[in-house]
Amino acid sequence: MITVSTNRPRNVDVPRAAAILYGDWGTSKAYVVGLAFAVAGYSSFWLIAGMCLLTALVGINYIAICRHYPDGGGVYASVRHRSEVISIVGAFLLVADYLVTAAISALSAFQYLGVPHPEKFAALAILVIGALNYFGPKHTGSLAFLITVPTVLVVVLLGMFSIPHLGQAIHNLQPLPHGIGKNWQAFVGIVLALSGVEAVANSTGVMRLNPGSSLAKPSVSRTSTPAIIWVMVEVCLFTALLGLAMSALSGLQIGNGEVSAPGHPGVRDYMLRYMGEVFVGNALGAGAGHLMGWLVSIVFGFLLLSAVNTAIVDLIAISFLMSRDKELPPGFQKLNKFGVPTIGMVAATLLPVLLVLMVKDVAGLADLYAIGVVGAIATNLGASATDKKLGLARWERNLMLFTFVIMAGIEISLLVDKPSARVFAVTVLALGMILRGLASEWAGKKKTPVQSAVPATAAQSFLGSKDWLASRDPLLCAIRGIGKTLDFALEEAKETSRPLYVLFVREQAVVTAEDRERKWPQDPEAKKIFEYAQTKGEGIAVLPCYTVSDSTADTIVDIAATLGVSRLILGAPQRRTLVHLLRGNIIRHVSDLLPENIHLLVCV
Repeated sequence: MITVSTNRPRNVDVPRAAAILYGDWGTSKAYVVGLAFAVAGYSSFWLIAGMCLLTALVGINYIAICRHYPDGGGVYASVRHRSEVISIVGAFLLVADYLVTAAISALSAFQYLGVPHPEKFAALAILVIGALNYFGPKHTGSLAFLITVPTVLVVVLLGMFSIPHLGQAIHNLQPLPHGIGKNWQAFVGIVLALSGVEAVANSTGVMRLNPGSSLAKPSVSRTSTPAIIWVMVEVCLFTALLGLAMSALSGLQIGNGEVSAPGHPGVRDYMLRYMGEVFVGNALGAGAGHLMGWLVSIVFGFLLLSAVNTAIVDLIAISFLMSRDKELPPGFQKLNKFGVPTIGMVAATLLPVLLVLMVKDVAGLADLYAIGVVGAIATNLGASATDKKLGLARWERNLMLFTFVIMAGIEISLLVDKPSARVFAVTVLALGMILRGLASEWAGKKKTPVQSAVPATAAQSFLGSKDWLASRDPLLCAIRGIGKTLDFALEEAKETSRPLYVLFVREQAVVTAEDRERKWPQDPEAKKIFEYAQTKGEGIAVLPCYTVSDSTADTIVDIAATLGVSRLILGAPQRRTLVHLLRGNIIRHVSDLLPENIHLLVCV
């Protein structure tokens, strides 16, 4: 028996890592600018500037966190070795963040598009995106990159047209009118640009390794550090610039938490679109301004919907990991045929739908939003800063402790001043602890049966023989089931007298350390295939190969190269068109990645 140990493919480079991060971190400016004006009017720039400074401070800290935690997992993974209880609290705070991220991103997208009853469109969009995730995790790095590029270009263009109005903005700018306590409450209410920074800590496990590092001792700082810096600079610089330029808009009125402009009631939730219409319209005419407004709406709409997908994927992943660690009931790790945890997918879809239909307001969701992300970041920073085994420089540890104190203060303020946020956080934690209790009860009742020893097969005996060692030209057949592809490979091996590796890849959305230790006798489908191959391939060396992976194409190519095969045999996909489009063409991906010295045979 051959059980191949594989890791998640580390193929995310700097531009794609930055795109993944920007898809969440960069969306905040779409709604935070308008929310800030609703809170502080023409003095809102000072709050926005403070938020940008805090964003930069947190970003610098996460450069260090990503350097020391190159295997991903975010707050749950980085804190778990210190305290399981704290990691659970941090994980459920992160769950709260992802739930509201999906809801507020979808709602904000349709606010920008200007549709009636945007909460209904948002709920429908979340349902559609969640349903698409039934077909498995997509490689979102390239997709996020395609969405990010036009968004950044539009933001830069909007910033350029804003610059001529900065003089008027400074003239209109007012000092903060309240005392320290009131200003602190206002500042806490708009701390939303921090959302997304945990996304980069979650993504380090798929980033490219530094030159000279290895899977045993990984380091991804040359990918994570520039990605964080690029996005952090864009978020801080353009959020501050657009926040200042907003003060140049005359006639903005605040009422009942909403912002209205002359002839444009309720612009709070699509302030950037209104700014594009005014600034470009003043320079190039009303037609160009109207076109710019729609351009802003479209690119931010797609970026915000991309953030919905990211949040749902992250929710599915974290619930699966927690179930694997016996912190959630085992039902959260039961996979469909595409390797997706069905219960986790349903929960990750329906809960944001309920949130957006119940709250129906960006400001209301923003109140719930900050408590999750701030709590998760504070937990990660506090645990990392006090971890004496973590090789932090003194200035990094002190800076992390300082940032932790600020984030903890914000979290406490949110709990005290935002009753809805307090209820939401307590509800998520309570439900999480109930599920954790059920998982513990289940684990206590169910004992894992001891696997019986697998008798040696002819293939295993052949594996250690001189005949196999002398063979330099084996075949590899990657299959999903019993059929003509496997039969062809067996006949080819018999006719050419070559050993045949039969590879079965169990694809699933998230791969844990436990999965990498799984043997093929524990997988009924794989066991059936391998027993058939060994029976049908009597007289030849049939070598079972089994692995669990979240990227089938990368795994097939990696194993083919490692085993030194001369031919790789695959079956043509038989999926229906929709599934084929959603999941991609594995044969095409394998062909693009396969070394030239390995020939690809496709059985149709």
